[in-house]
Amino acid sequence: MKPNVGRVDALCRISLGFTVLAYSTAKLVRNQNDGMLLFGALCGGMKVAEGITRFCPLTYLAEQKMDTMQEQVQEQNQTDNTQQ
Repeated sequence: MKPNVGRVDALCRISLGFTVLAYSTAKLVRNQNDGMLLFGALCGGMKVAEGITRFCPLTYLAEQKMDTMQEQVQEQNQTDNTQQ
């Protein structure tokens, strides 16, 4: 698993993730039946994990999609050039 997130981005993810996680957890203590707070806590925890590992699955998927699209464009350009 190759890191795809920079150091500054990782630090921002960690600090904001802990902030969201702490806020959601504190609110969940009072209102335990709120699904949005639980979702917020999960998202905050995910951002902390992304910052620690410096790997973001969504960034990985976006990079893979861009590579695939670039390959398709290159193939199309090659076929257009050979037809002319």
